[in-house]
Amino acid sequence: MKIKKIIAAILGCAVCLSAFTACGGNSQSLSAIKKSGKMVMYTNAAFPPFEYKDSAGVNGVAGVDVDIAKEIAKDIGVELEIQDIEFTSALAAVQNGKGAVAIAGISVKPEREKVLDFSIPYVTSVQYIIVPKDAEVSTIEDLAGKAIGVQTGTTGDYIVSDEVNGSKDDEGNAVTGVLQDSGATVKGYTSAMNAAQDIQAGRLDAVVIDKMPAESICNNNTELKCLELVYADGTKTNEEYAIAVQKGNKELLEQVNKTIQRLIDEGKIDEYIINHTTK
Repeated sequence: MKIKKIIAAILGCAVCLSAFTACGGNSQSLSAIKKSGKMVMYTNAAFPPFEYKDSAGVNGVAGVDVDIAKEIAKDIGVELEIQDIEFTSALAAVQNGKGAVAIAGISVKPEREKVLDFSIPYVTSVQYIIVPKDAEVSTIEDLAGKAIGVQTGTTGDYIVSDEVNGSKDDEGNAVTGVLQDSGATVKGYTSAMNAAQDIQAGRLDAVVIDKMPAESICNNNTELKCLELVYADGTKTNEEYAIAVQKGNKELLEQVNKTIQRLIDEGKIDEYIINHTTK
């Protein structure tokens, strides 16, 4: 009798665990969001004009991405809640079903597509270099031997880390970075602004970050200058931003895409960029 009870208990636990997993996997579905009455957005509010701290914003965060998220939530018919955490943690939170969307100037990369689904792109950007006003820099190769700051987990981090430390191609072959063995170093920060402050303090020589955050920093710090990151051969670093949702969350992704396309057609995203760039 005791053995039967133990077996029944084990089976019961298995059923509960299975049900919990299933429910967890659907906790951010479109129907679940509607039922809860809120859409949770994860971001890192250190990437102006896309997201930055502002007491007048949603949960203390404002920016282009917040305006987009507000429209998505409105189209769904729910309130918007924003969780402001580190960039890489924001992606992981949505991957694990803790939030509905990650919106943080996210570029689509193959390694990210393995664990998250992405919307249609809503903005195209390029990488920029921030350096002191008098620095003689025109290409990434000019950063040889320099101390370079990046915002951890961003495209700038990927690019600079590969060029300083080397990387591997799709077949696993070693690829030498243009800054490898030059004495250049890379240091990660929670925000590009923190990195830029270390340029001013003499602890860094340059920062690599997306165009609009770079321009925002340079516009507010006249002792710094910004230039597009290019290679000596003329290669550039164009990329597109998209919204991330949990893998397989098809209905939510369709709704996100529908809202993004509407905003693009109405010219609203360009309007948001202008509004938050001029603040």
